[in-house]
Amino acid sequence: MPRCPFSGAAARASEWSPDRDETFGSAHGDYARLREQNPFPWSEDYGGFWAATTYEDILAVTQDDELFSTATQNVVPHVPRSSRRPPLHFDPPEHTEYRQAIDPVFRRSVVMAHRQAFTDSARDLVQGLADHPGPDAVRDFAAPFVMDAFAAVLGVPREMTREIREVGVRYGFAIQDMDDAVIAECSARLYEIAETVYRERAQQGADPGRDLVAGLHRAARDPSNGITDTTAIATVRQLIVAGMGAPQAVLGSSIVHLAQDLDLQQHLRAHPEDLPSAIEEFLRLHSPYRVFARTAKRDTVVHGRTVLQDEPIALLFPSANRDAARFERPDEFVLQRKQNSHLAFGRGSHRCPAATMGRLELLIALEELLRHTSGFELAGEVRMMNWLEYGPRSVPLTVHGVQH
Repeated sequence: MPRCPFSGAAARASEWSPDRDETFGSAHGDYARLREQNPFPWSEDYGGFWAATTYEDILAVTQDDELFSTATQNVVPHVPRSSRRPPLHFDPPEHTEYRQAIDPVFRRSVVMAHRQAFTDSARDLVQGLADHPGPDAVRDFAAPFVMDAFAAVLGVPREMTREIREVGVRYGFAIQDMDDAVIAECSARLYEIAETVYRERAQQGADPGRDLVAGLHRAARDPSNGITDTTAIATVRQLIVAGMGAPQAVLGSSIVHLAQDLDLQQHLRAHPEDLPSAIEEFLRLHSPYRVFARTAKRDTVVHGRTVLQDEPIALLFPSANRDAARFERPDEFVLQRKQNSHLAFGRGSHRCPAATMGRLELLIALEELLRHTSGFELAGEVRMMNWLEYGPRSVPLTVHGVQH
C-alpha cells in the first residue's frame, strides 16, 4: 500500500515560515540565515513542505527524475486540480513527448524572428510612461510587455494580443490577491483563448518547427505519444501563464535594481553591449522561482534529513543563486562575472524551455527603456509579490527625458 502523503508531518516541528510581508531584497537575508543555520528546513505552512536552499541540493533534486516527481505536487502550496496540466505536471517519458514538440519553437533562430515585435511593444510602452501621471514599472511596462511578447510568439492577430494582455495581466494580479473568483474567471478565459488559437492556427499550415501551435497539433496526430488535442490546448494555456509570471518578475526586479543603482544605469545606457552580461547577473540576483516543487517517490535523504514518500520539496532558486559555496561575493552585482552558472531557468528535464526567449525579452525591454530615457528612479515604495513568485508587484517610477 502506498504511504499517505505527509504521514510524518504531524510529529515534525515547524522550523521556518515564508515571510508574507517582504520588502525588496528582504527574503535574501532570510535565505542566507537558513543556508548557514538550517539549509533544509521543514515548514508546516501550506500543508507542510521542505525547503531546499543550497545550490547543491537544488541541483541534485532537479536532476533526479528517478527519485523526485512533479506529477504528485509541482508547486507549494498545492493547487487542487481536476486533471494534470501538461507539461509541468508530467514526469519523463510523458514530459519528454511535450518537450519534443515545444523545444524547437524556442530555439534561438526562431525566437530571434520575433525581435522586431518585442521591440515595437517595448518602445510603445516606454513612450507611454511619459504620458502617465504616475507610471508604474510593472503595471505600465513589465506586465503588458511580457504578454505582448508571448502573443507574438503565438502568432495571434493584434485584437487577440490586446485581449491576451488584458486577461493575462488581470489574472496575474488576481493570483497575487488570491482572488479565487477572478482567478477562475480569467483562467477559464485563458483556456478559451488557448482553444481558439489552437483551432485557428492549426488550420493555417504553419511550420511545426517554428510555430508552437503547429508543433503541438502535429504531435497530437502522432499515435506513438500520449498527446491529444485536449492536452495540446491545455499546454498552450499553461505556457501562456508560465510565460507571464517569471519574465515579468525578473524584469520588474531589474528595473528596481537599476533605479537604485544610478551609476550602473548610466553605464548600461552608455554601453548597451554590456547588457547581456548584466542580464545574467539580474537573473542570478533576482531569480523569480521559489514555489516549484518536487515530491519524493519514496523515502529518501536530502542534506542529511529524512524526506518521506510524497512529501514536497520547494526549490528556493533565489537562495541557491546567492549560495556562497557556489558564487564569490554572492550578494554583489558583478558585471563581468566569470563563473555564473545560475539556476534561474532551473535544471534537469523541467528546465525552462523558453530560456532564450526570456533572455531576449529582458534584453529588448531594458535596451528600449534605457535608450528612450535619460534616467529613472523610484518614486515610492516597492510592493512585492506574495510567496508565489519573487519579484515586485508595484514599482512607482519617476522617468526623465522620454524620447519619442
